[in-house]
Amino acid sequence: MYNFQYYTPTQVIFGRGAELETGKQVRAWGGTKVLIHYGGGSVVRSGLLARIEESLRAENIAFVELGGAVPNPRLSLVYEGIALARREKVDFILAVGGGSAIDSAKAIAYGALDEGDVWDLYEHTRKAAGALALGVVLTIAASGSEMSNSSVITKDEGMVKRGYNDDMCRPKFAVMNPELTVTLPDYQTACGCTDILMHTMERYFTNGGNMELTDAMAEALMRTVMKQALILRDDPQNYDARAEVMWAGSLSHNGLTGCGNDGGDFATHGLEHELGGMFDVAHGAGLAAIWGSWARYVYRSCLPRFERFAREVMGVTAEGTPEEIAEKGIAAMEDFFRALHMPTNMRELGIEPTDEQMRKMARMCSAAAGGKKGSARVLYEEDMYEIYRMAR
Repeated sequence: MYNFQYYTPTQVIFGRGAELETGKQVRAWGGTKVLIHYGGGSVVRSGLLARIEESLRAENIAFVELGGAVPNPRLSLVYEGIALARREKVDFILAVGGGSAIDSAKAIAYGALDEGDVWDLYEHTRKAAGALALGVVLTIAASGSEMSNSSVITKDEGMVKRGYNDDMCRPKFAVMNPELTVTLPDYQTACGCTDILMHTMERYFTNGGNMELTDAMAEALMRTVMKQALILRDDPQNYDARAEVMWAGSLSHNGLTGCGNDGGDFATHGLEHELGGMFDVAHGAGLAAIWGSWARYVYRSCLPRFERFAREVMGVTAEGTPEEIAEKGIAAMEDFFRALHMPTNMRELGIEPTDEQMRKMARMCSAAAGGKKGSARVLYEEDMYEIYRMAR
């Protein structure tokens, strides 16, 4: 195992009616004027936004609002939020929604205190000088952004998708009421469960150090999400299943399942970022479409991990060589994705990139990663192209 630091400062308020505590939490963390940032009209139609506004008024906290966050959140809206936050002199950002609203809110929080271009952070040409305090009311269990130090933004010009990690943007609190996820379309629920699994698998398939306890927690988390995802497929109203998935989403991306290893692989995420940037696909679905091809390309370089995954997570009991067991585990995960109506290749995702587009995505993925990416197997531009080609 490797040395590690585990930092998760976010306070969690979990359960039915938790959103009614929002105003008290903002007050406790020193907020006096809030920018509420959210996505589409569902938070308005459901009455959630009104309940949050009332909780702020009860604490005599002023607020302004900015809606419009979309999947693969756009830099243009971030700029709009930064200008609004500065103009209104807000001192707290409140994200209401899922990963897109939270990631956009994080970028606004950076930019509100920084005179430079916030996109520089996502291009990794400099680091953030500060960030406004941030809180979250979560409505989609998926990205884990409510407890993570990461955010991903898409630049409108060229649809370039980039991520930035910094502990300054970890939310001060996360309000999590599983009831708020009940109205999600089945497709979005499945995408969310896929993203949660992938955040765990990215840290699980490594060649750099492992801890038995961390492995056991990661495996339990994956088994739990898979079980509950199937329950939600058949019974979308199931509160307990919603609660299990929502909590798993936070634990999958707050660093817990990476303790003692090299930090994770994250090549599949890098590959999907270029796919999502070019074709604007749902993140979870894009990950599912890429993962099987990535796994088949790298598993021989990380065979013990893939064999263990097959046994401990996918329940493979058949006899065979380590390669055969690993391949069965990969196939079983693809079968699970299909059971959730998730794609297992780009054609099923609804896109058919040209060879030129795949080479461009590979080139951009390599450049974004500094020339190489991965732990299960280190990938270079030609490797990335080959995985795209296999996934087509």
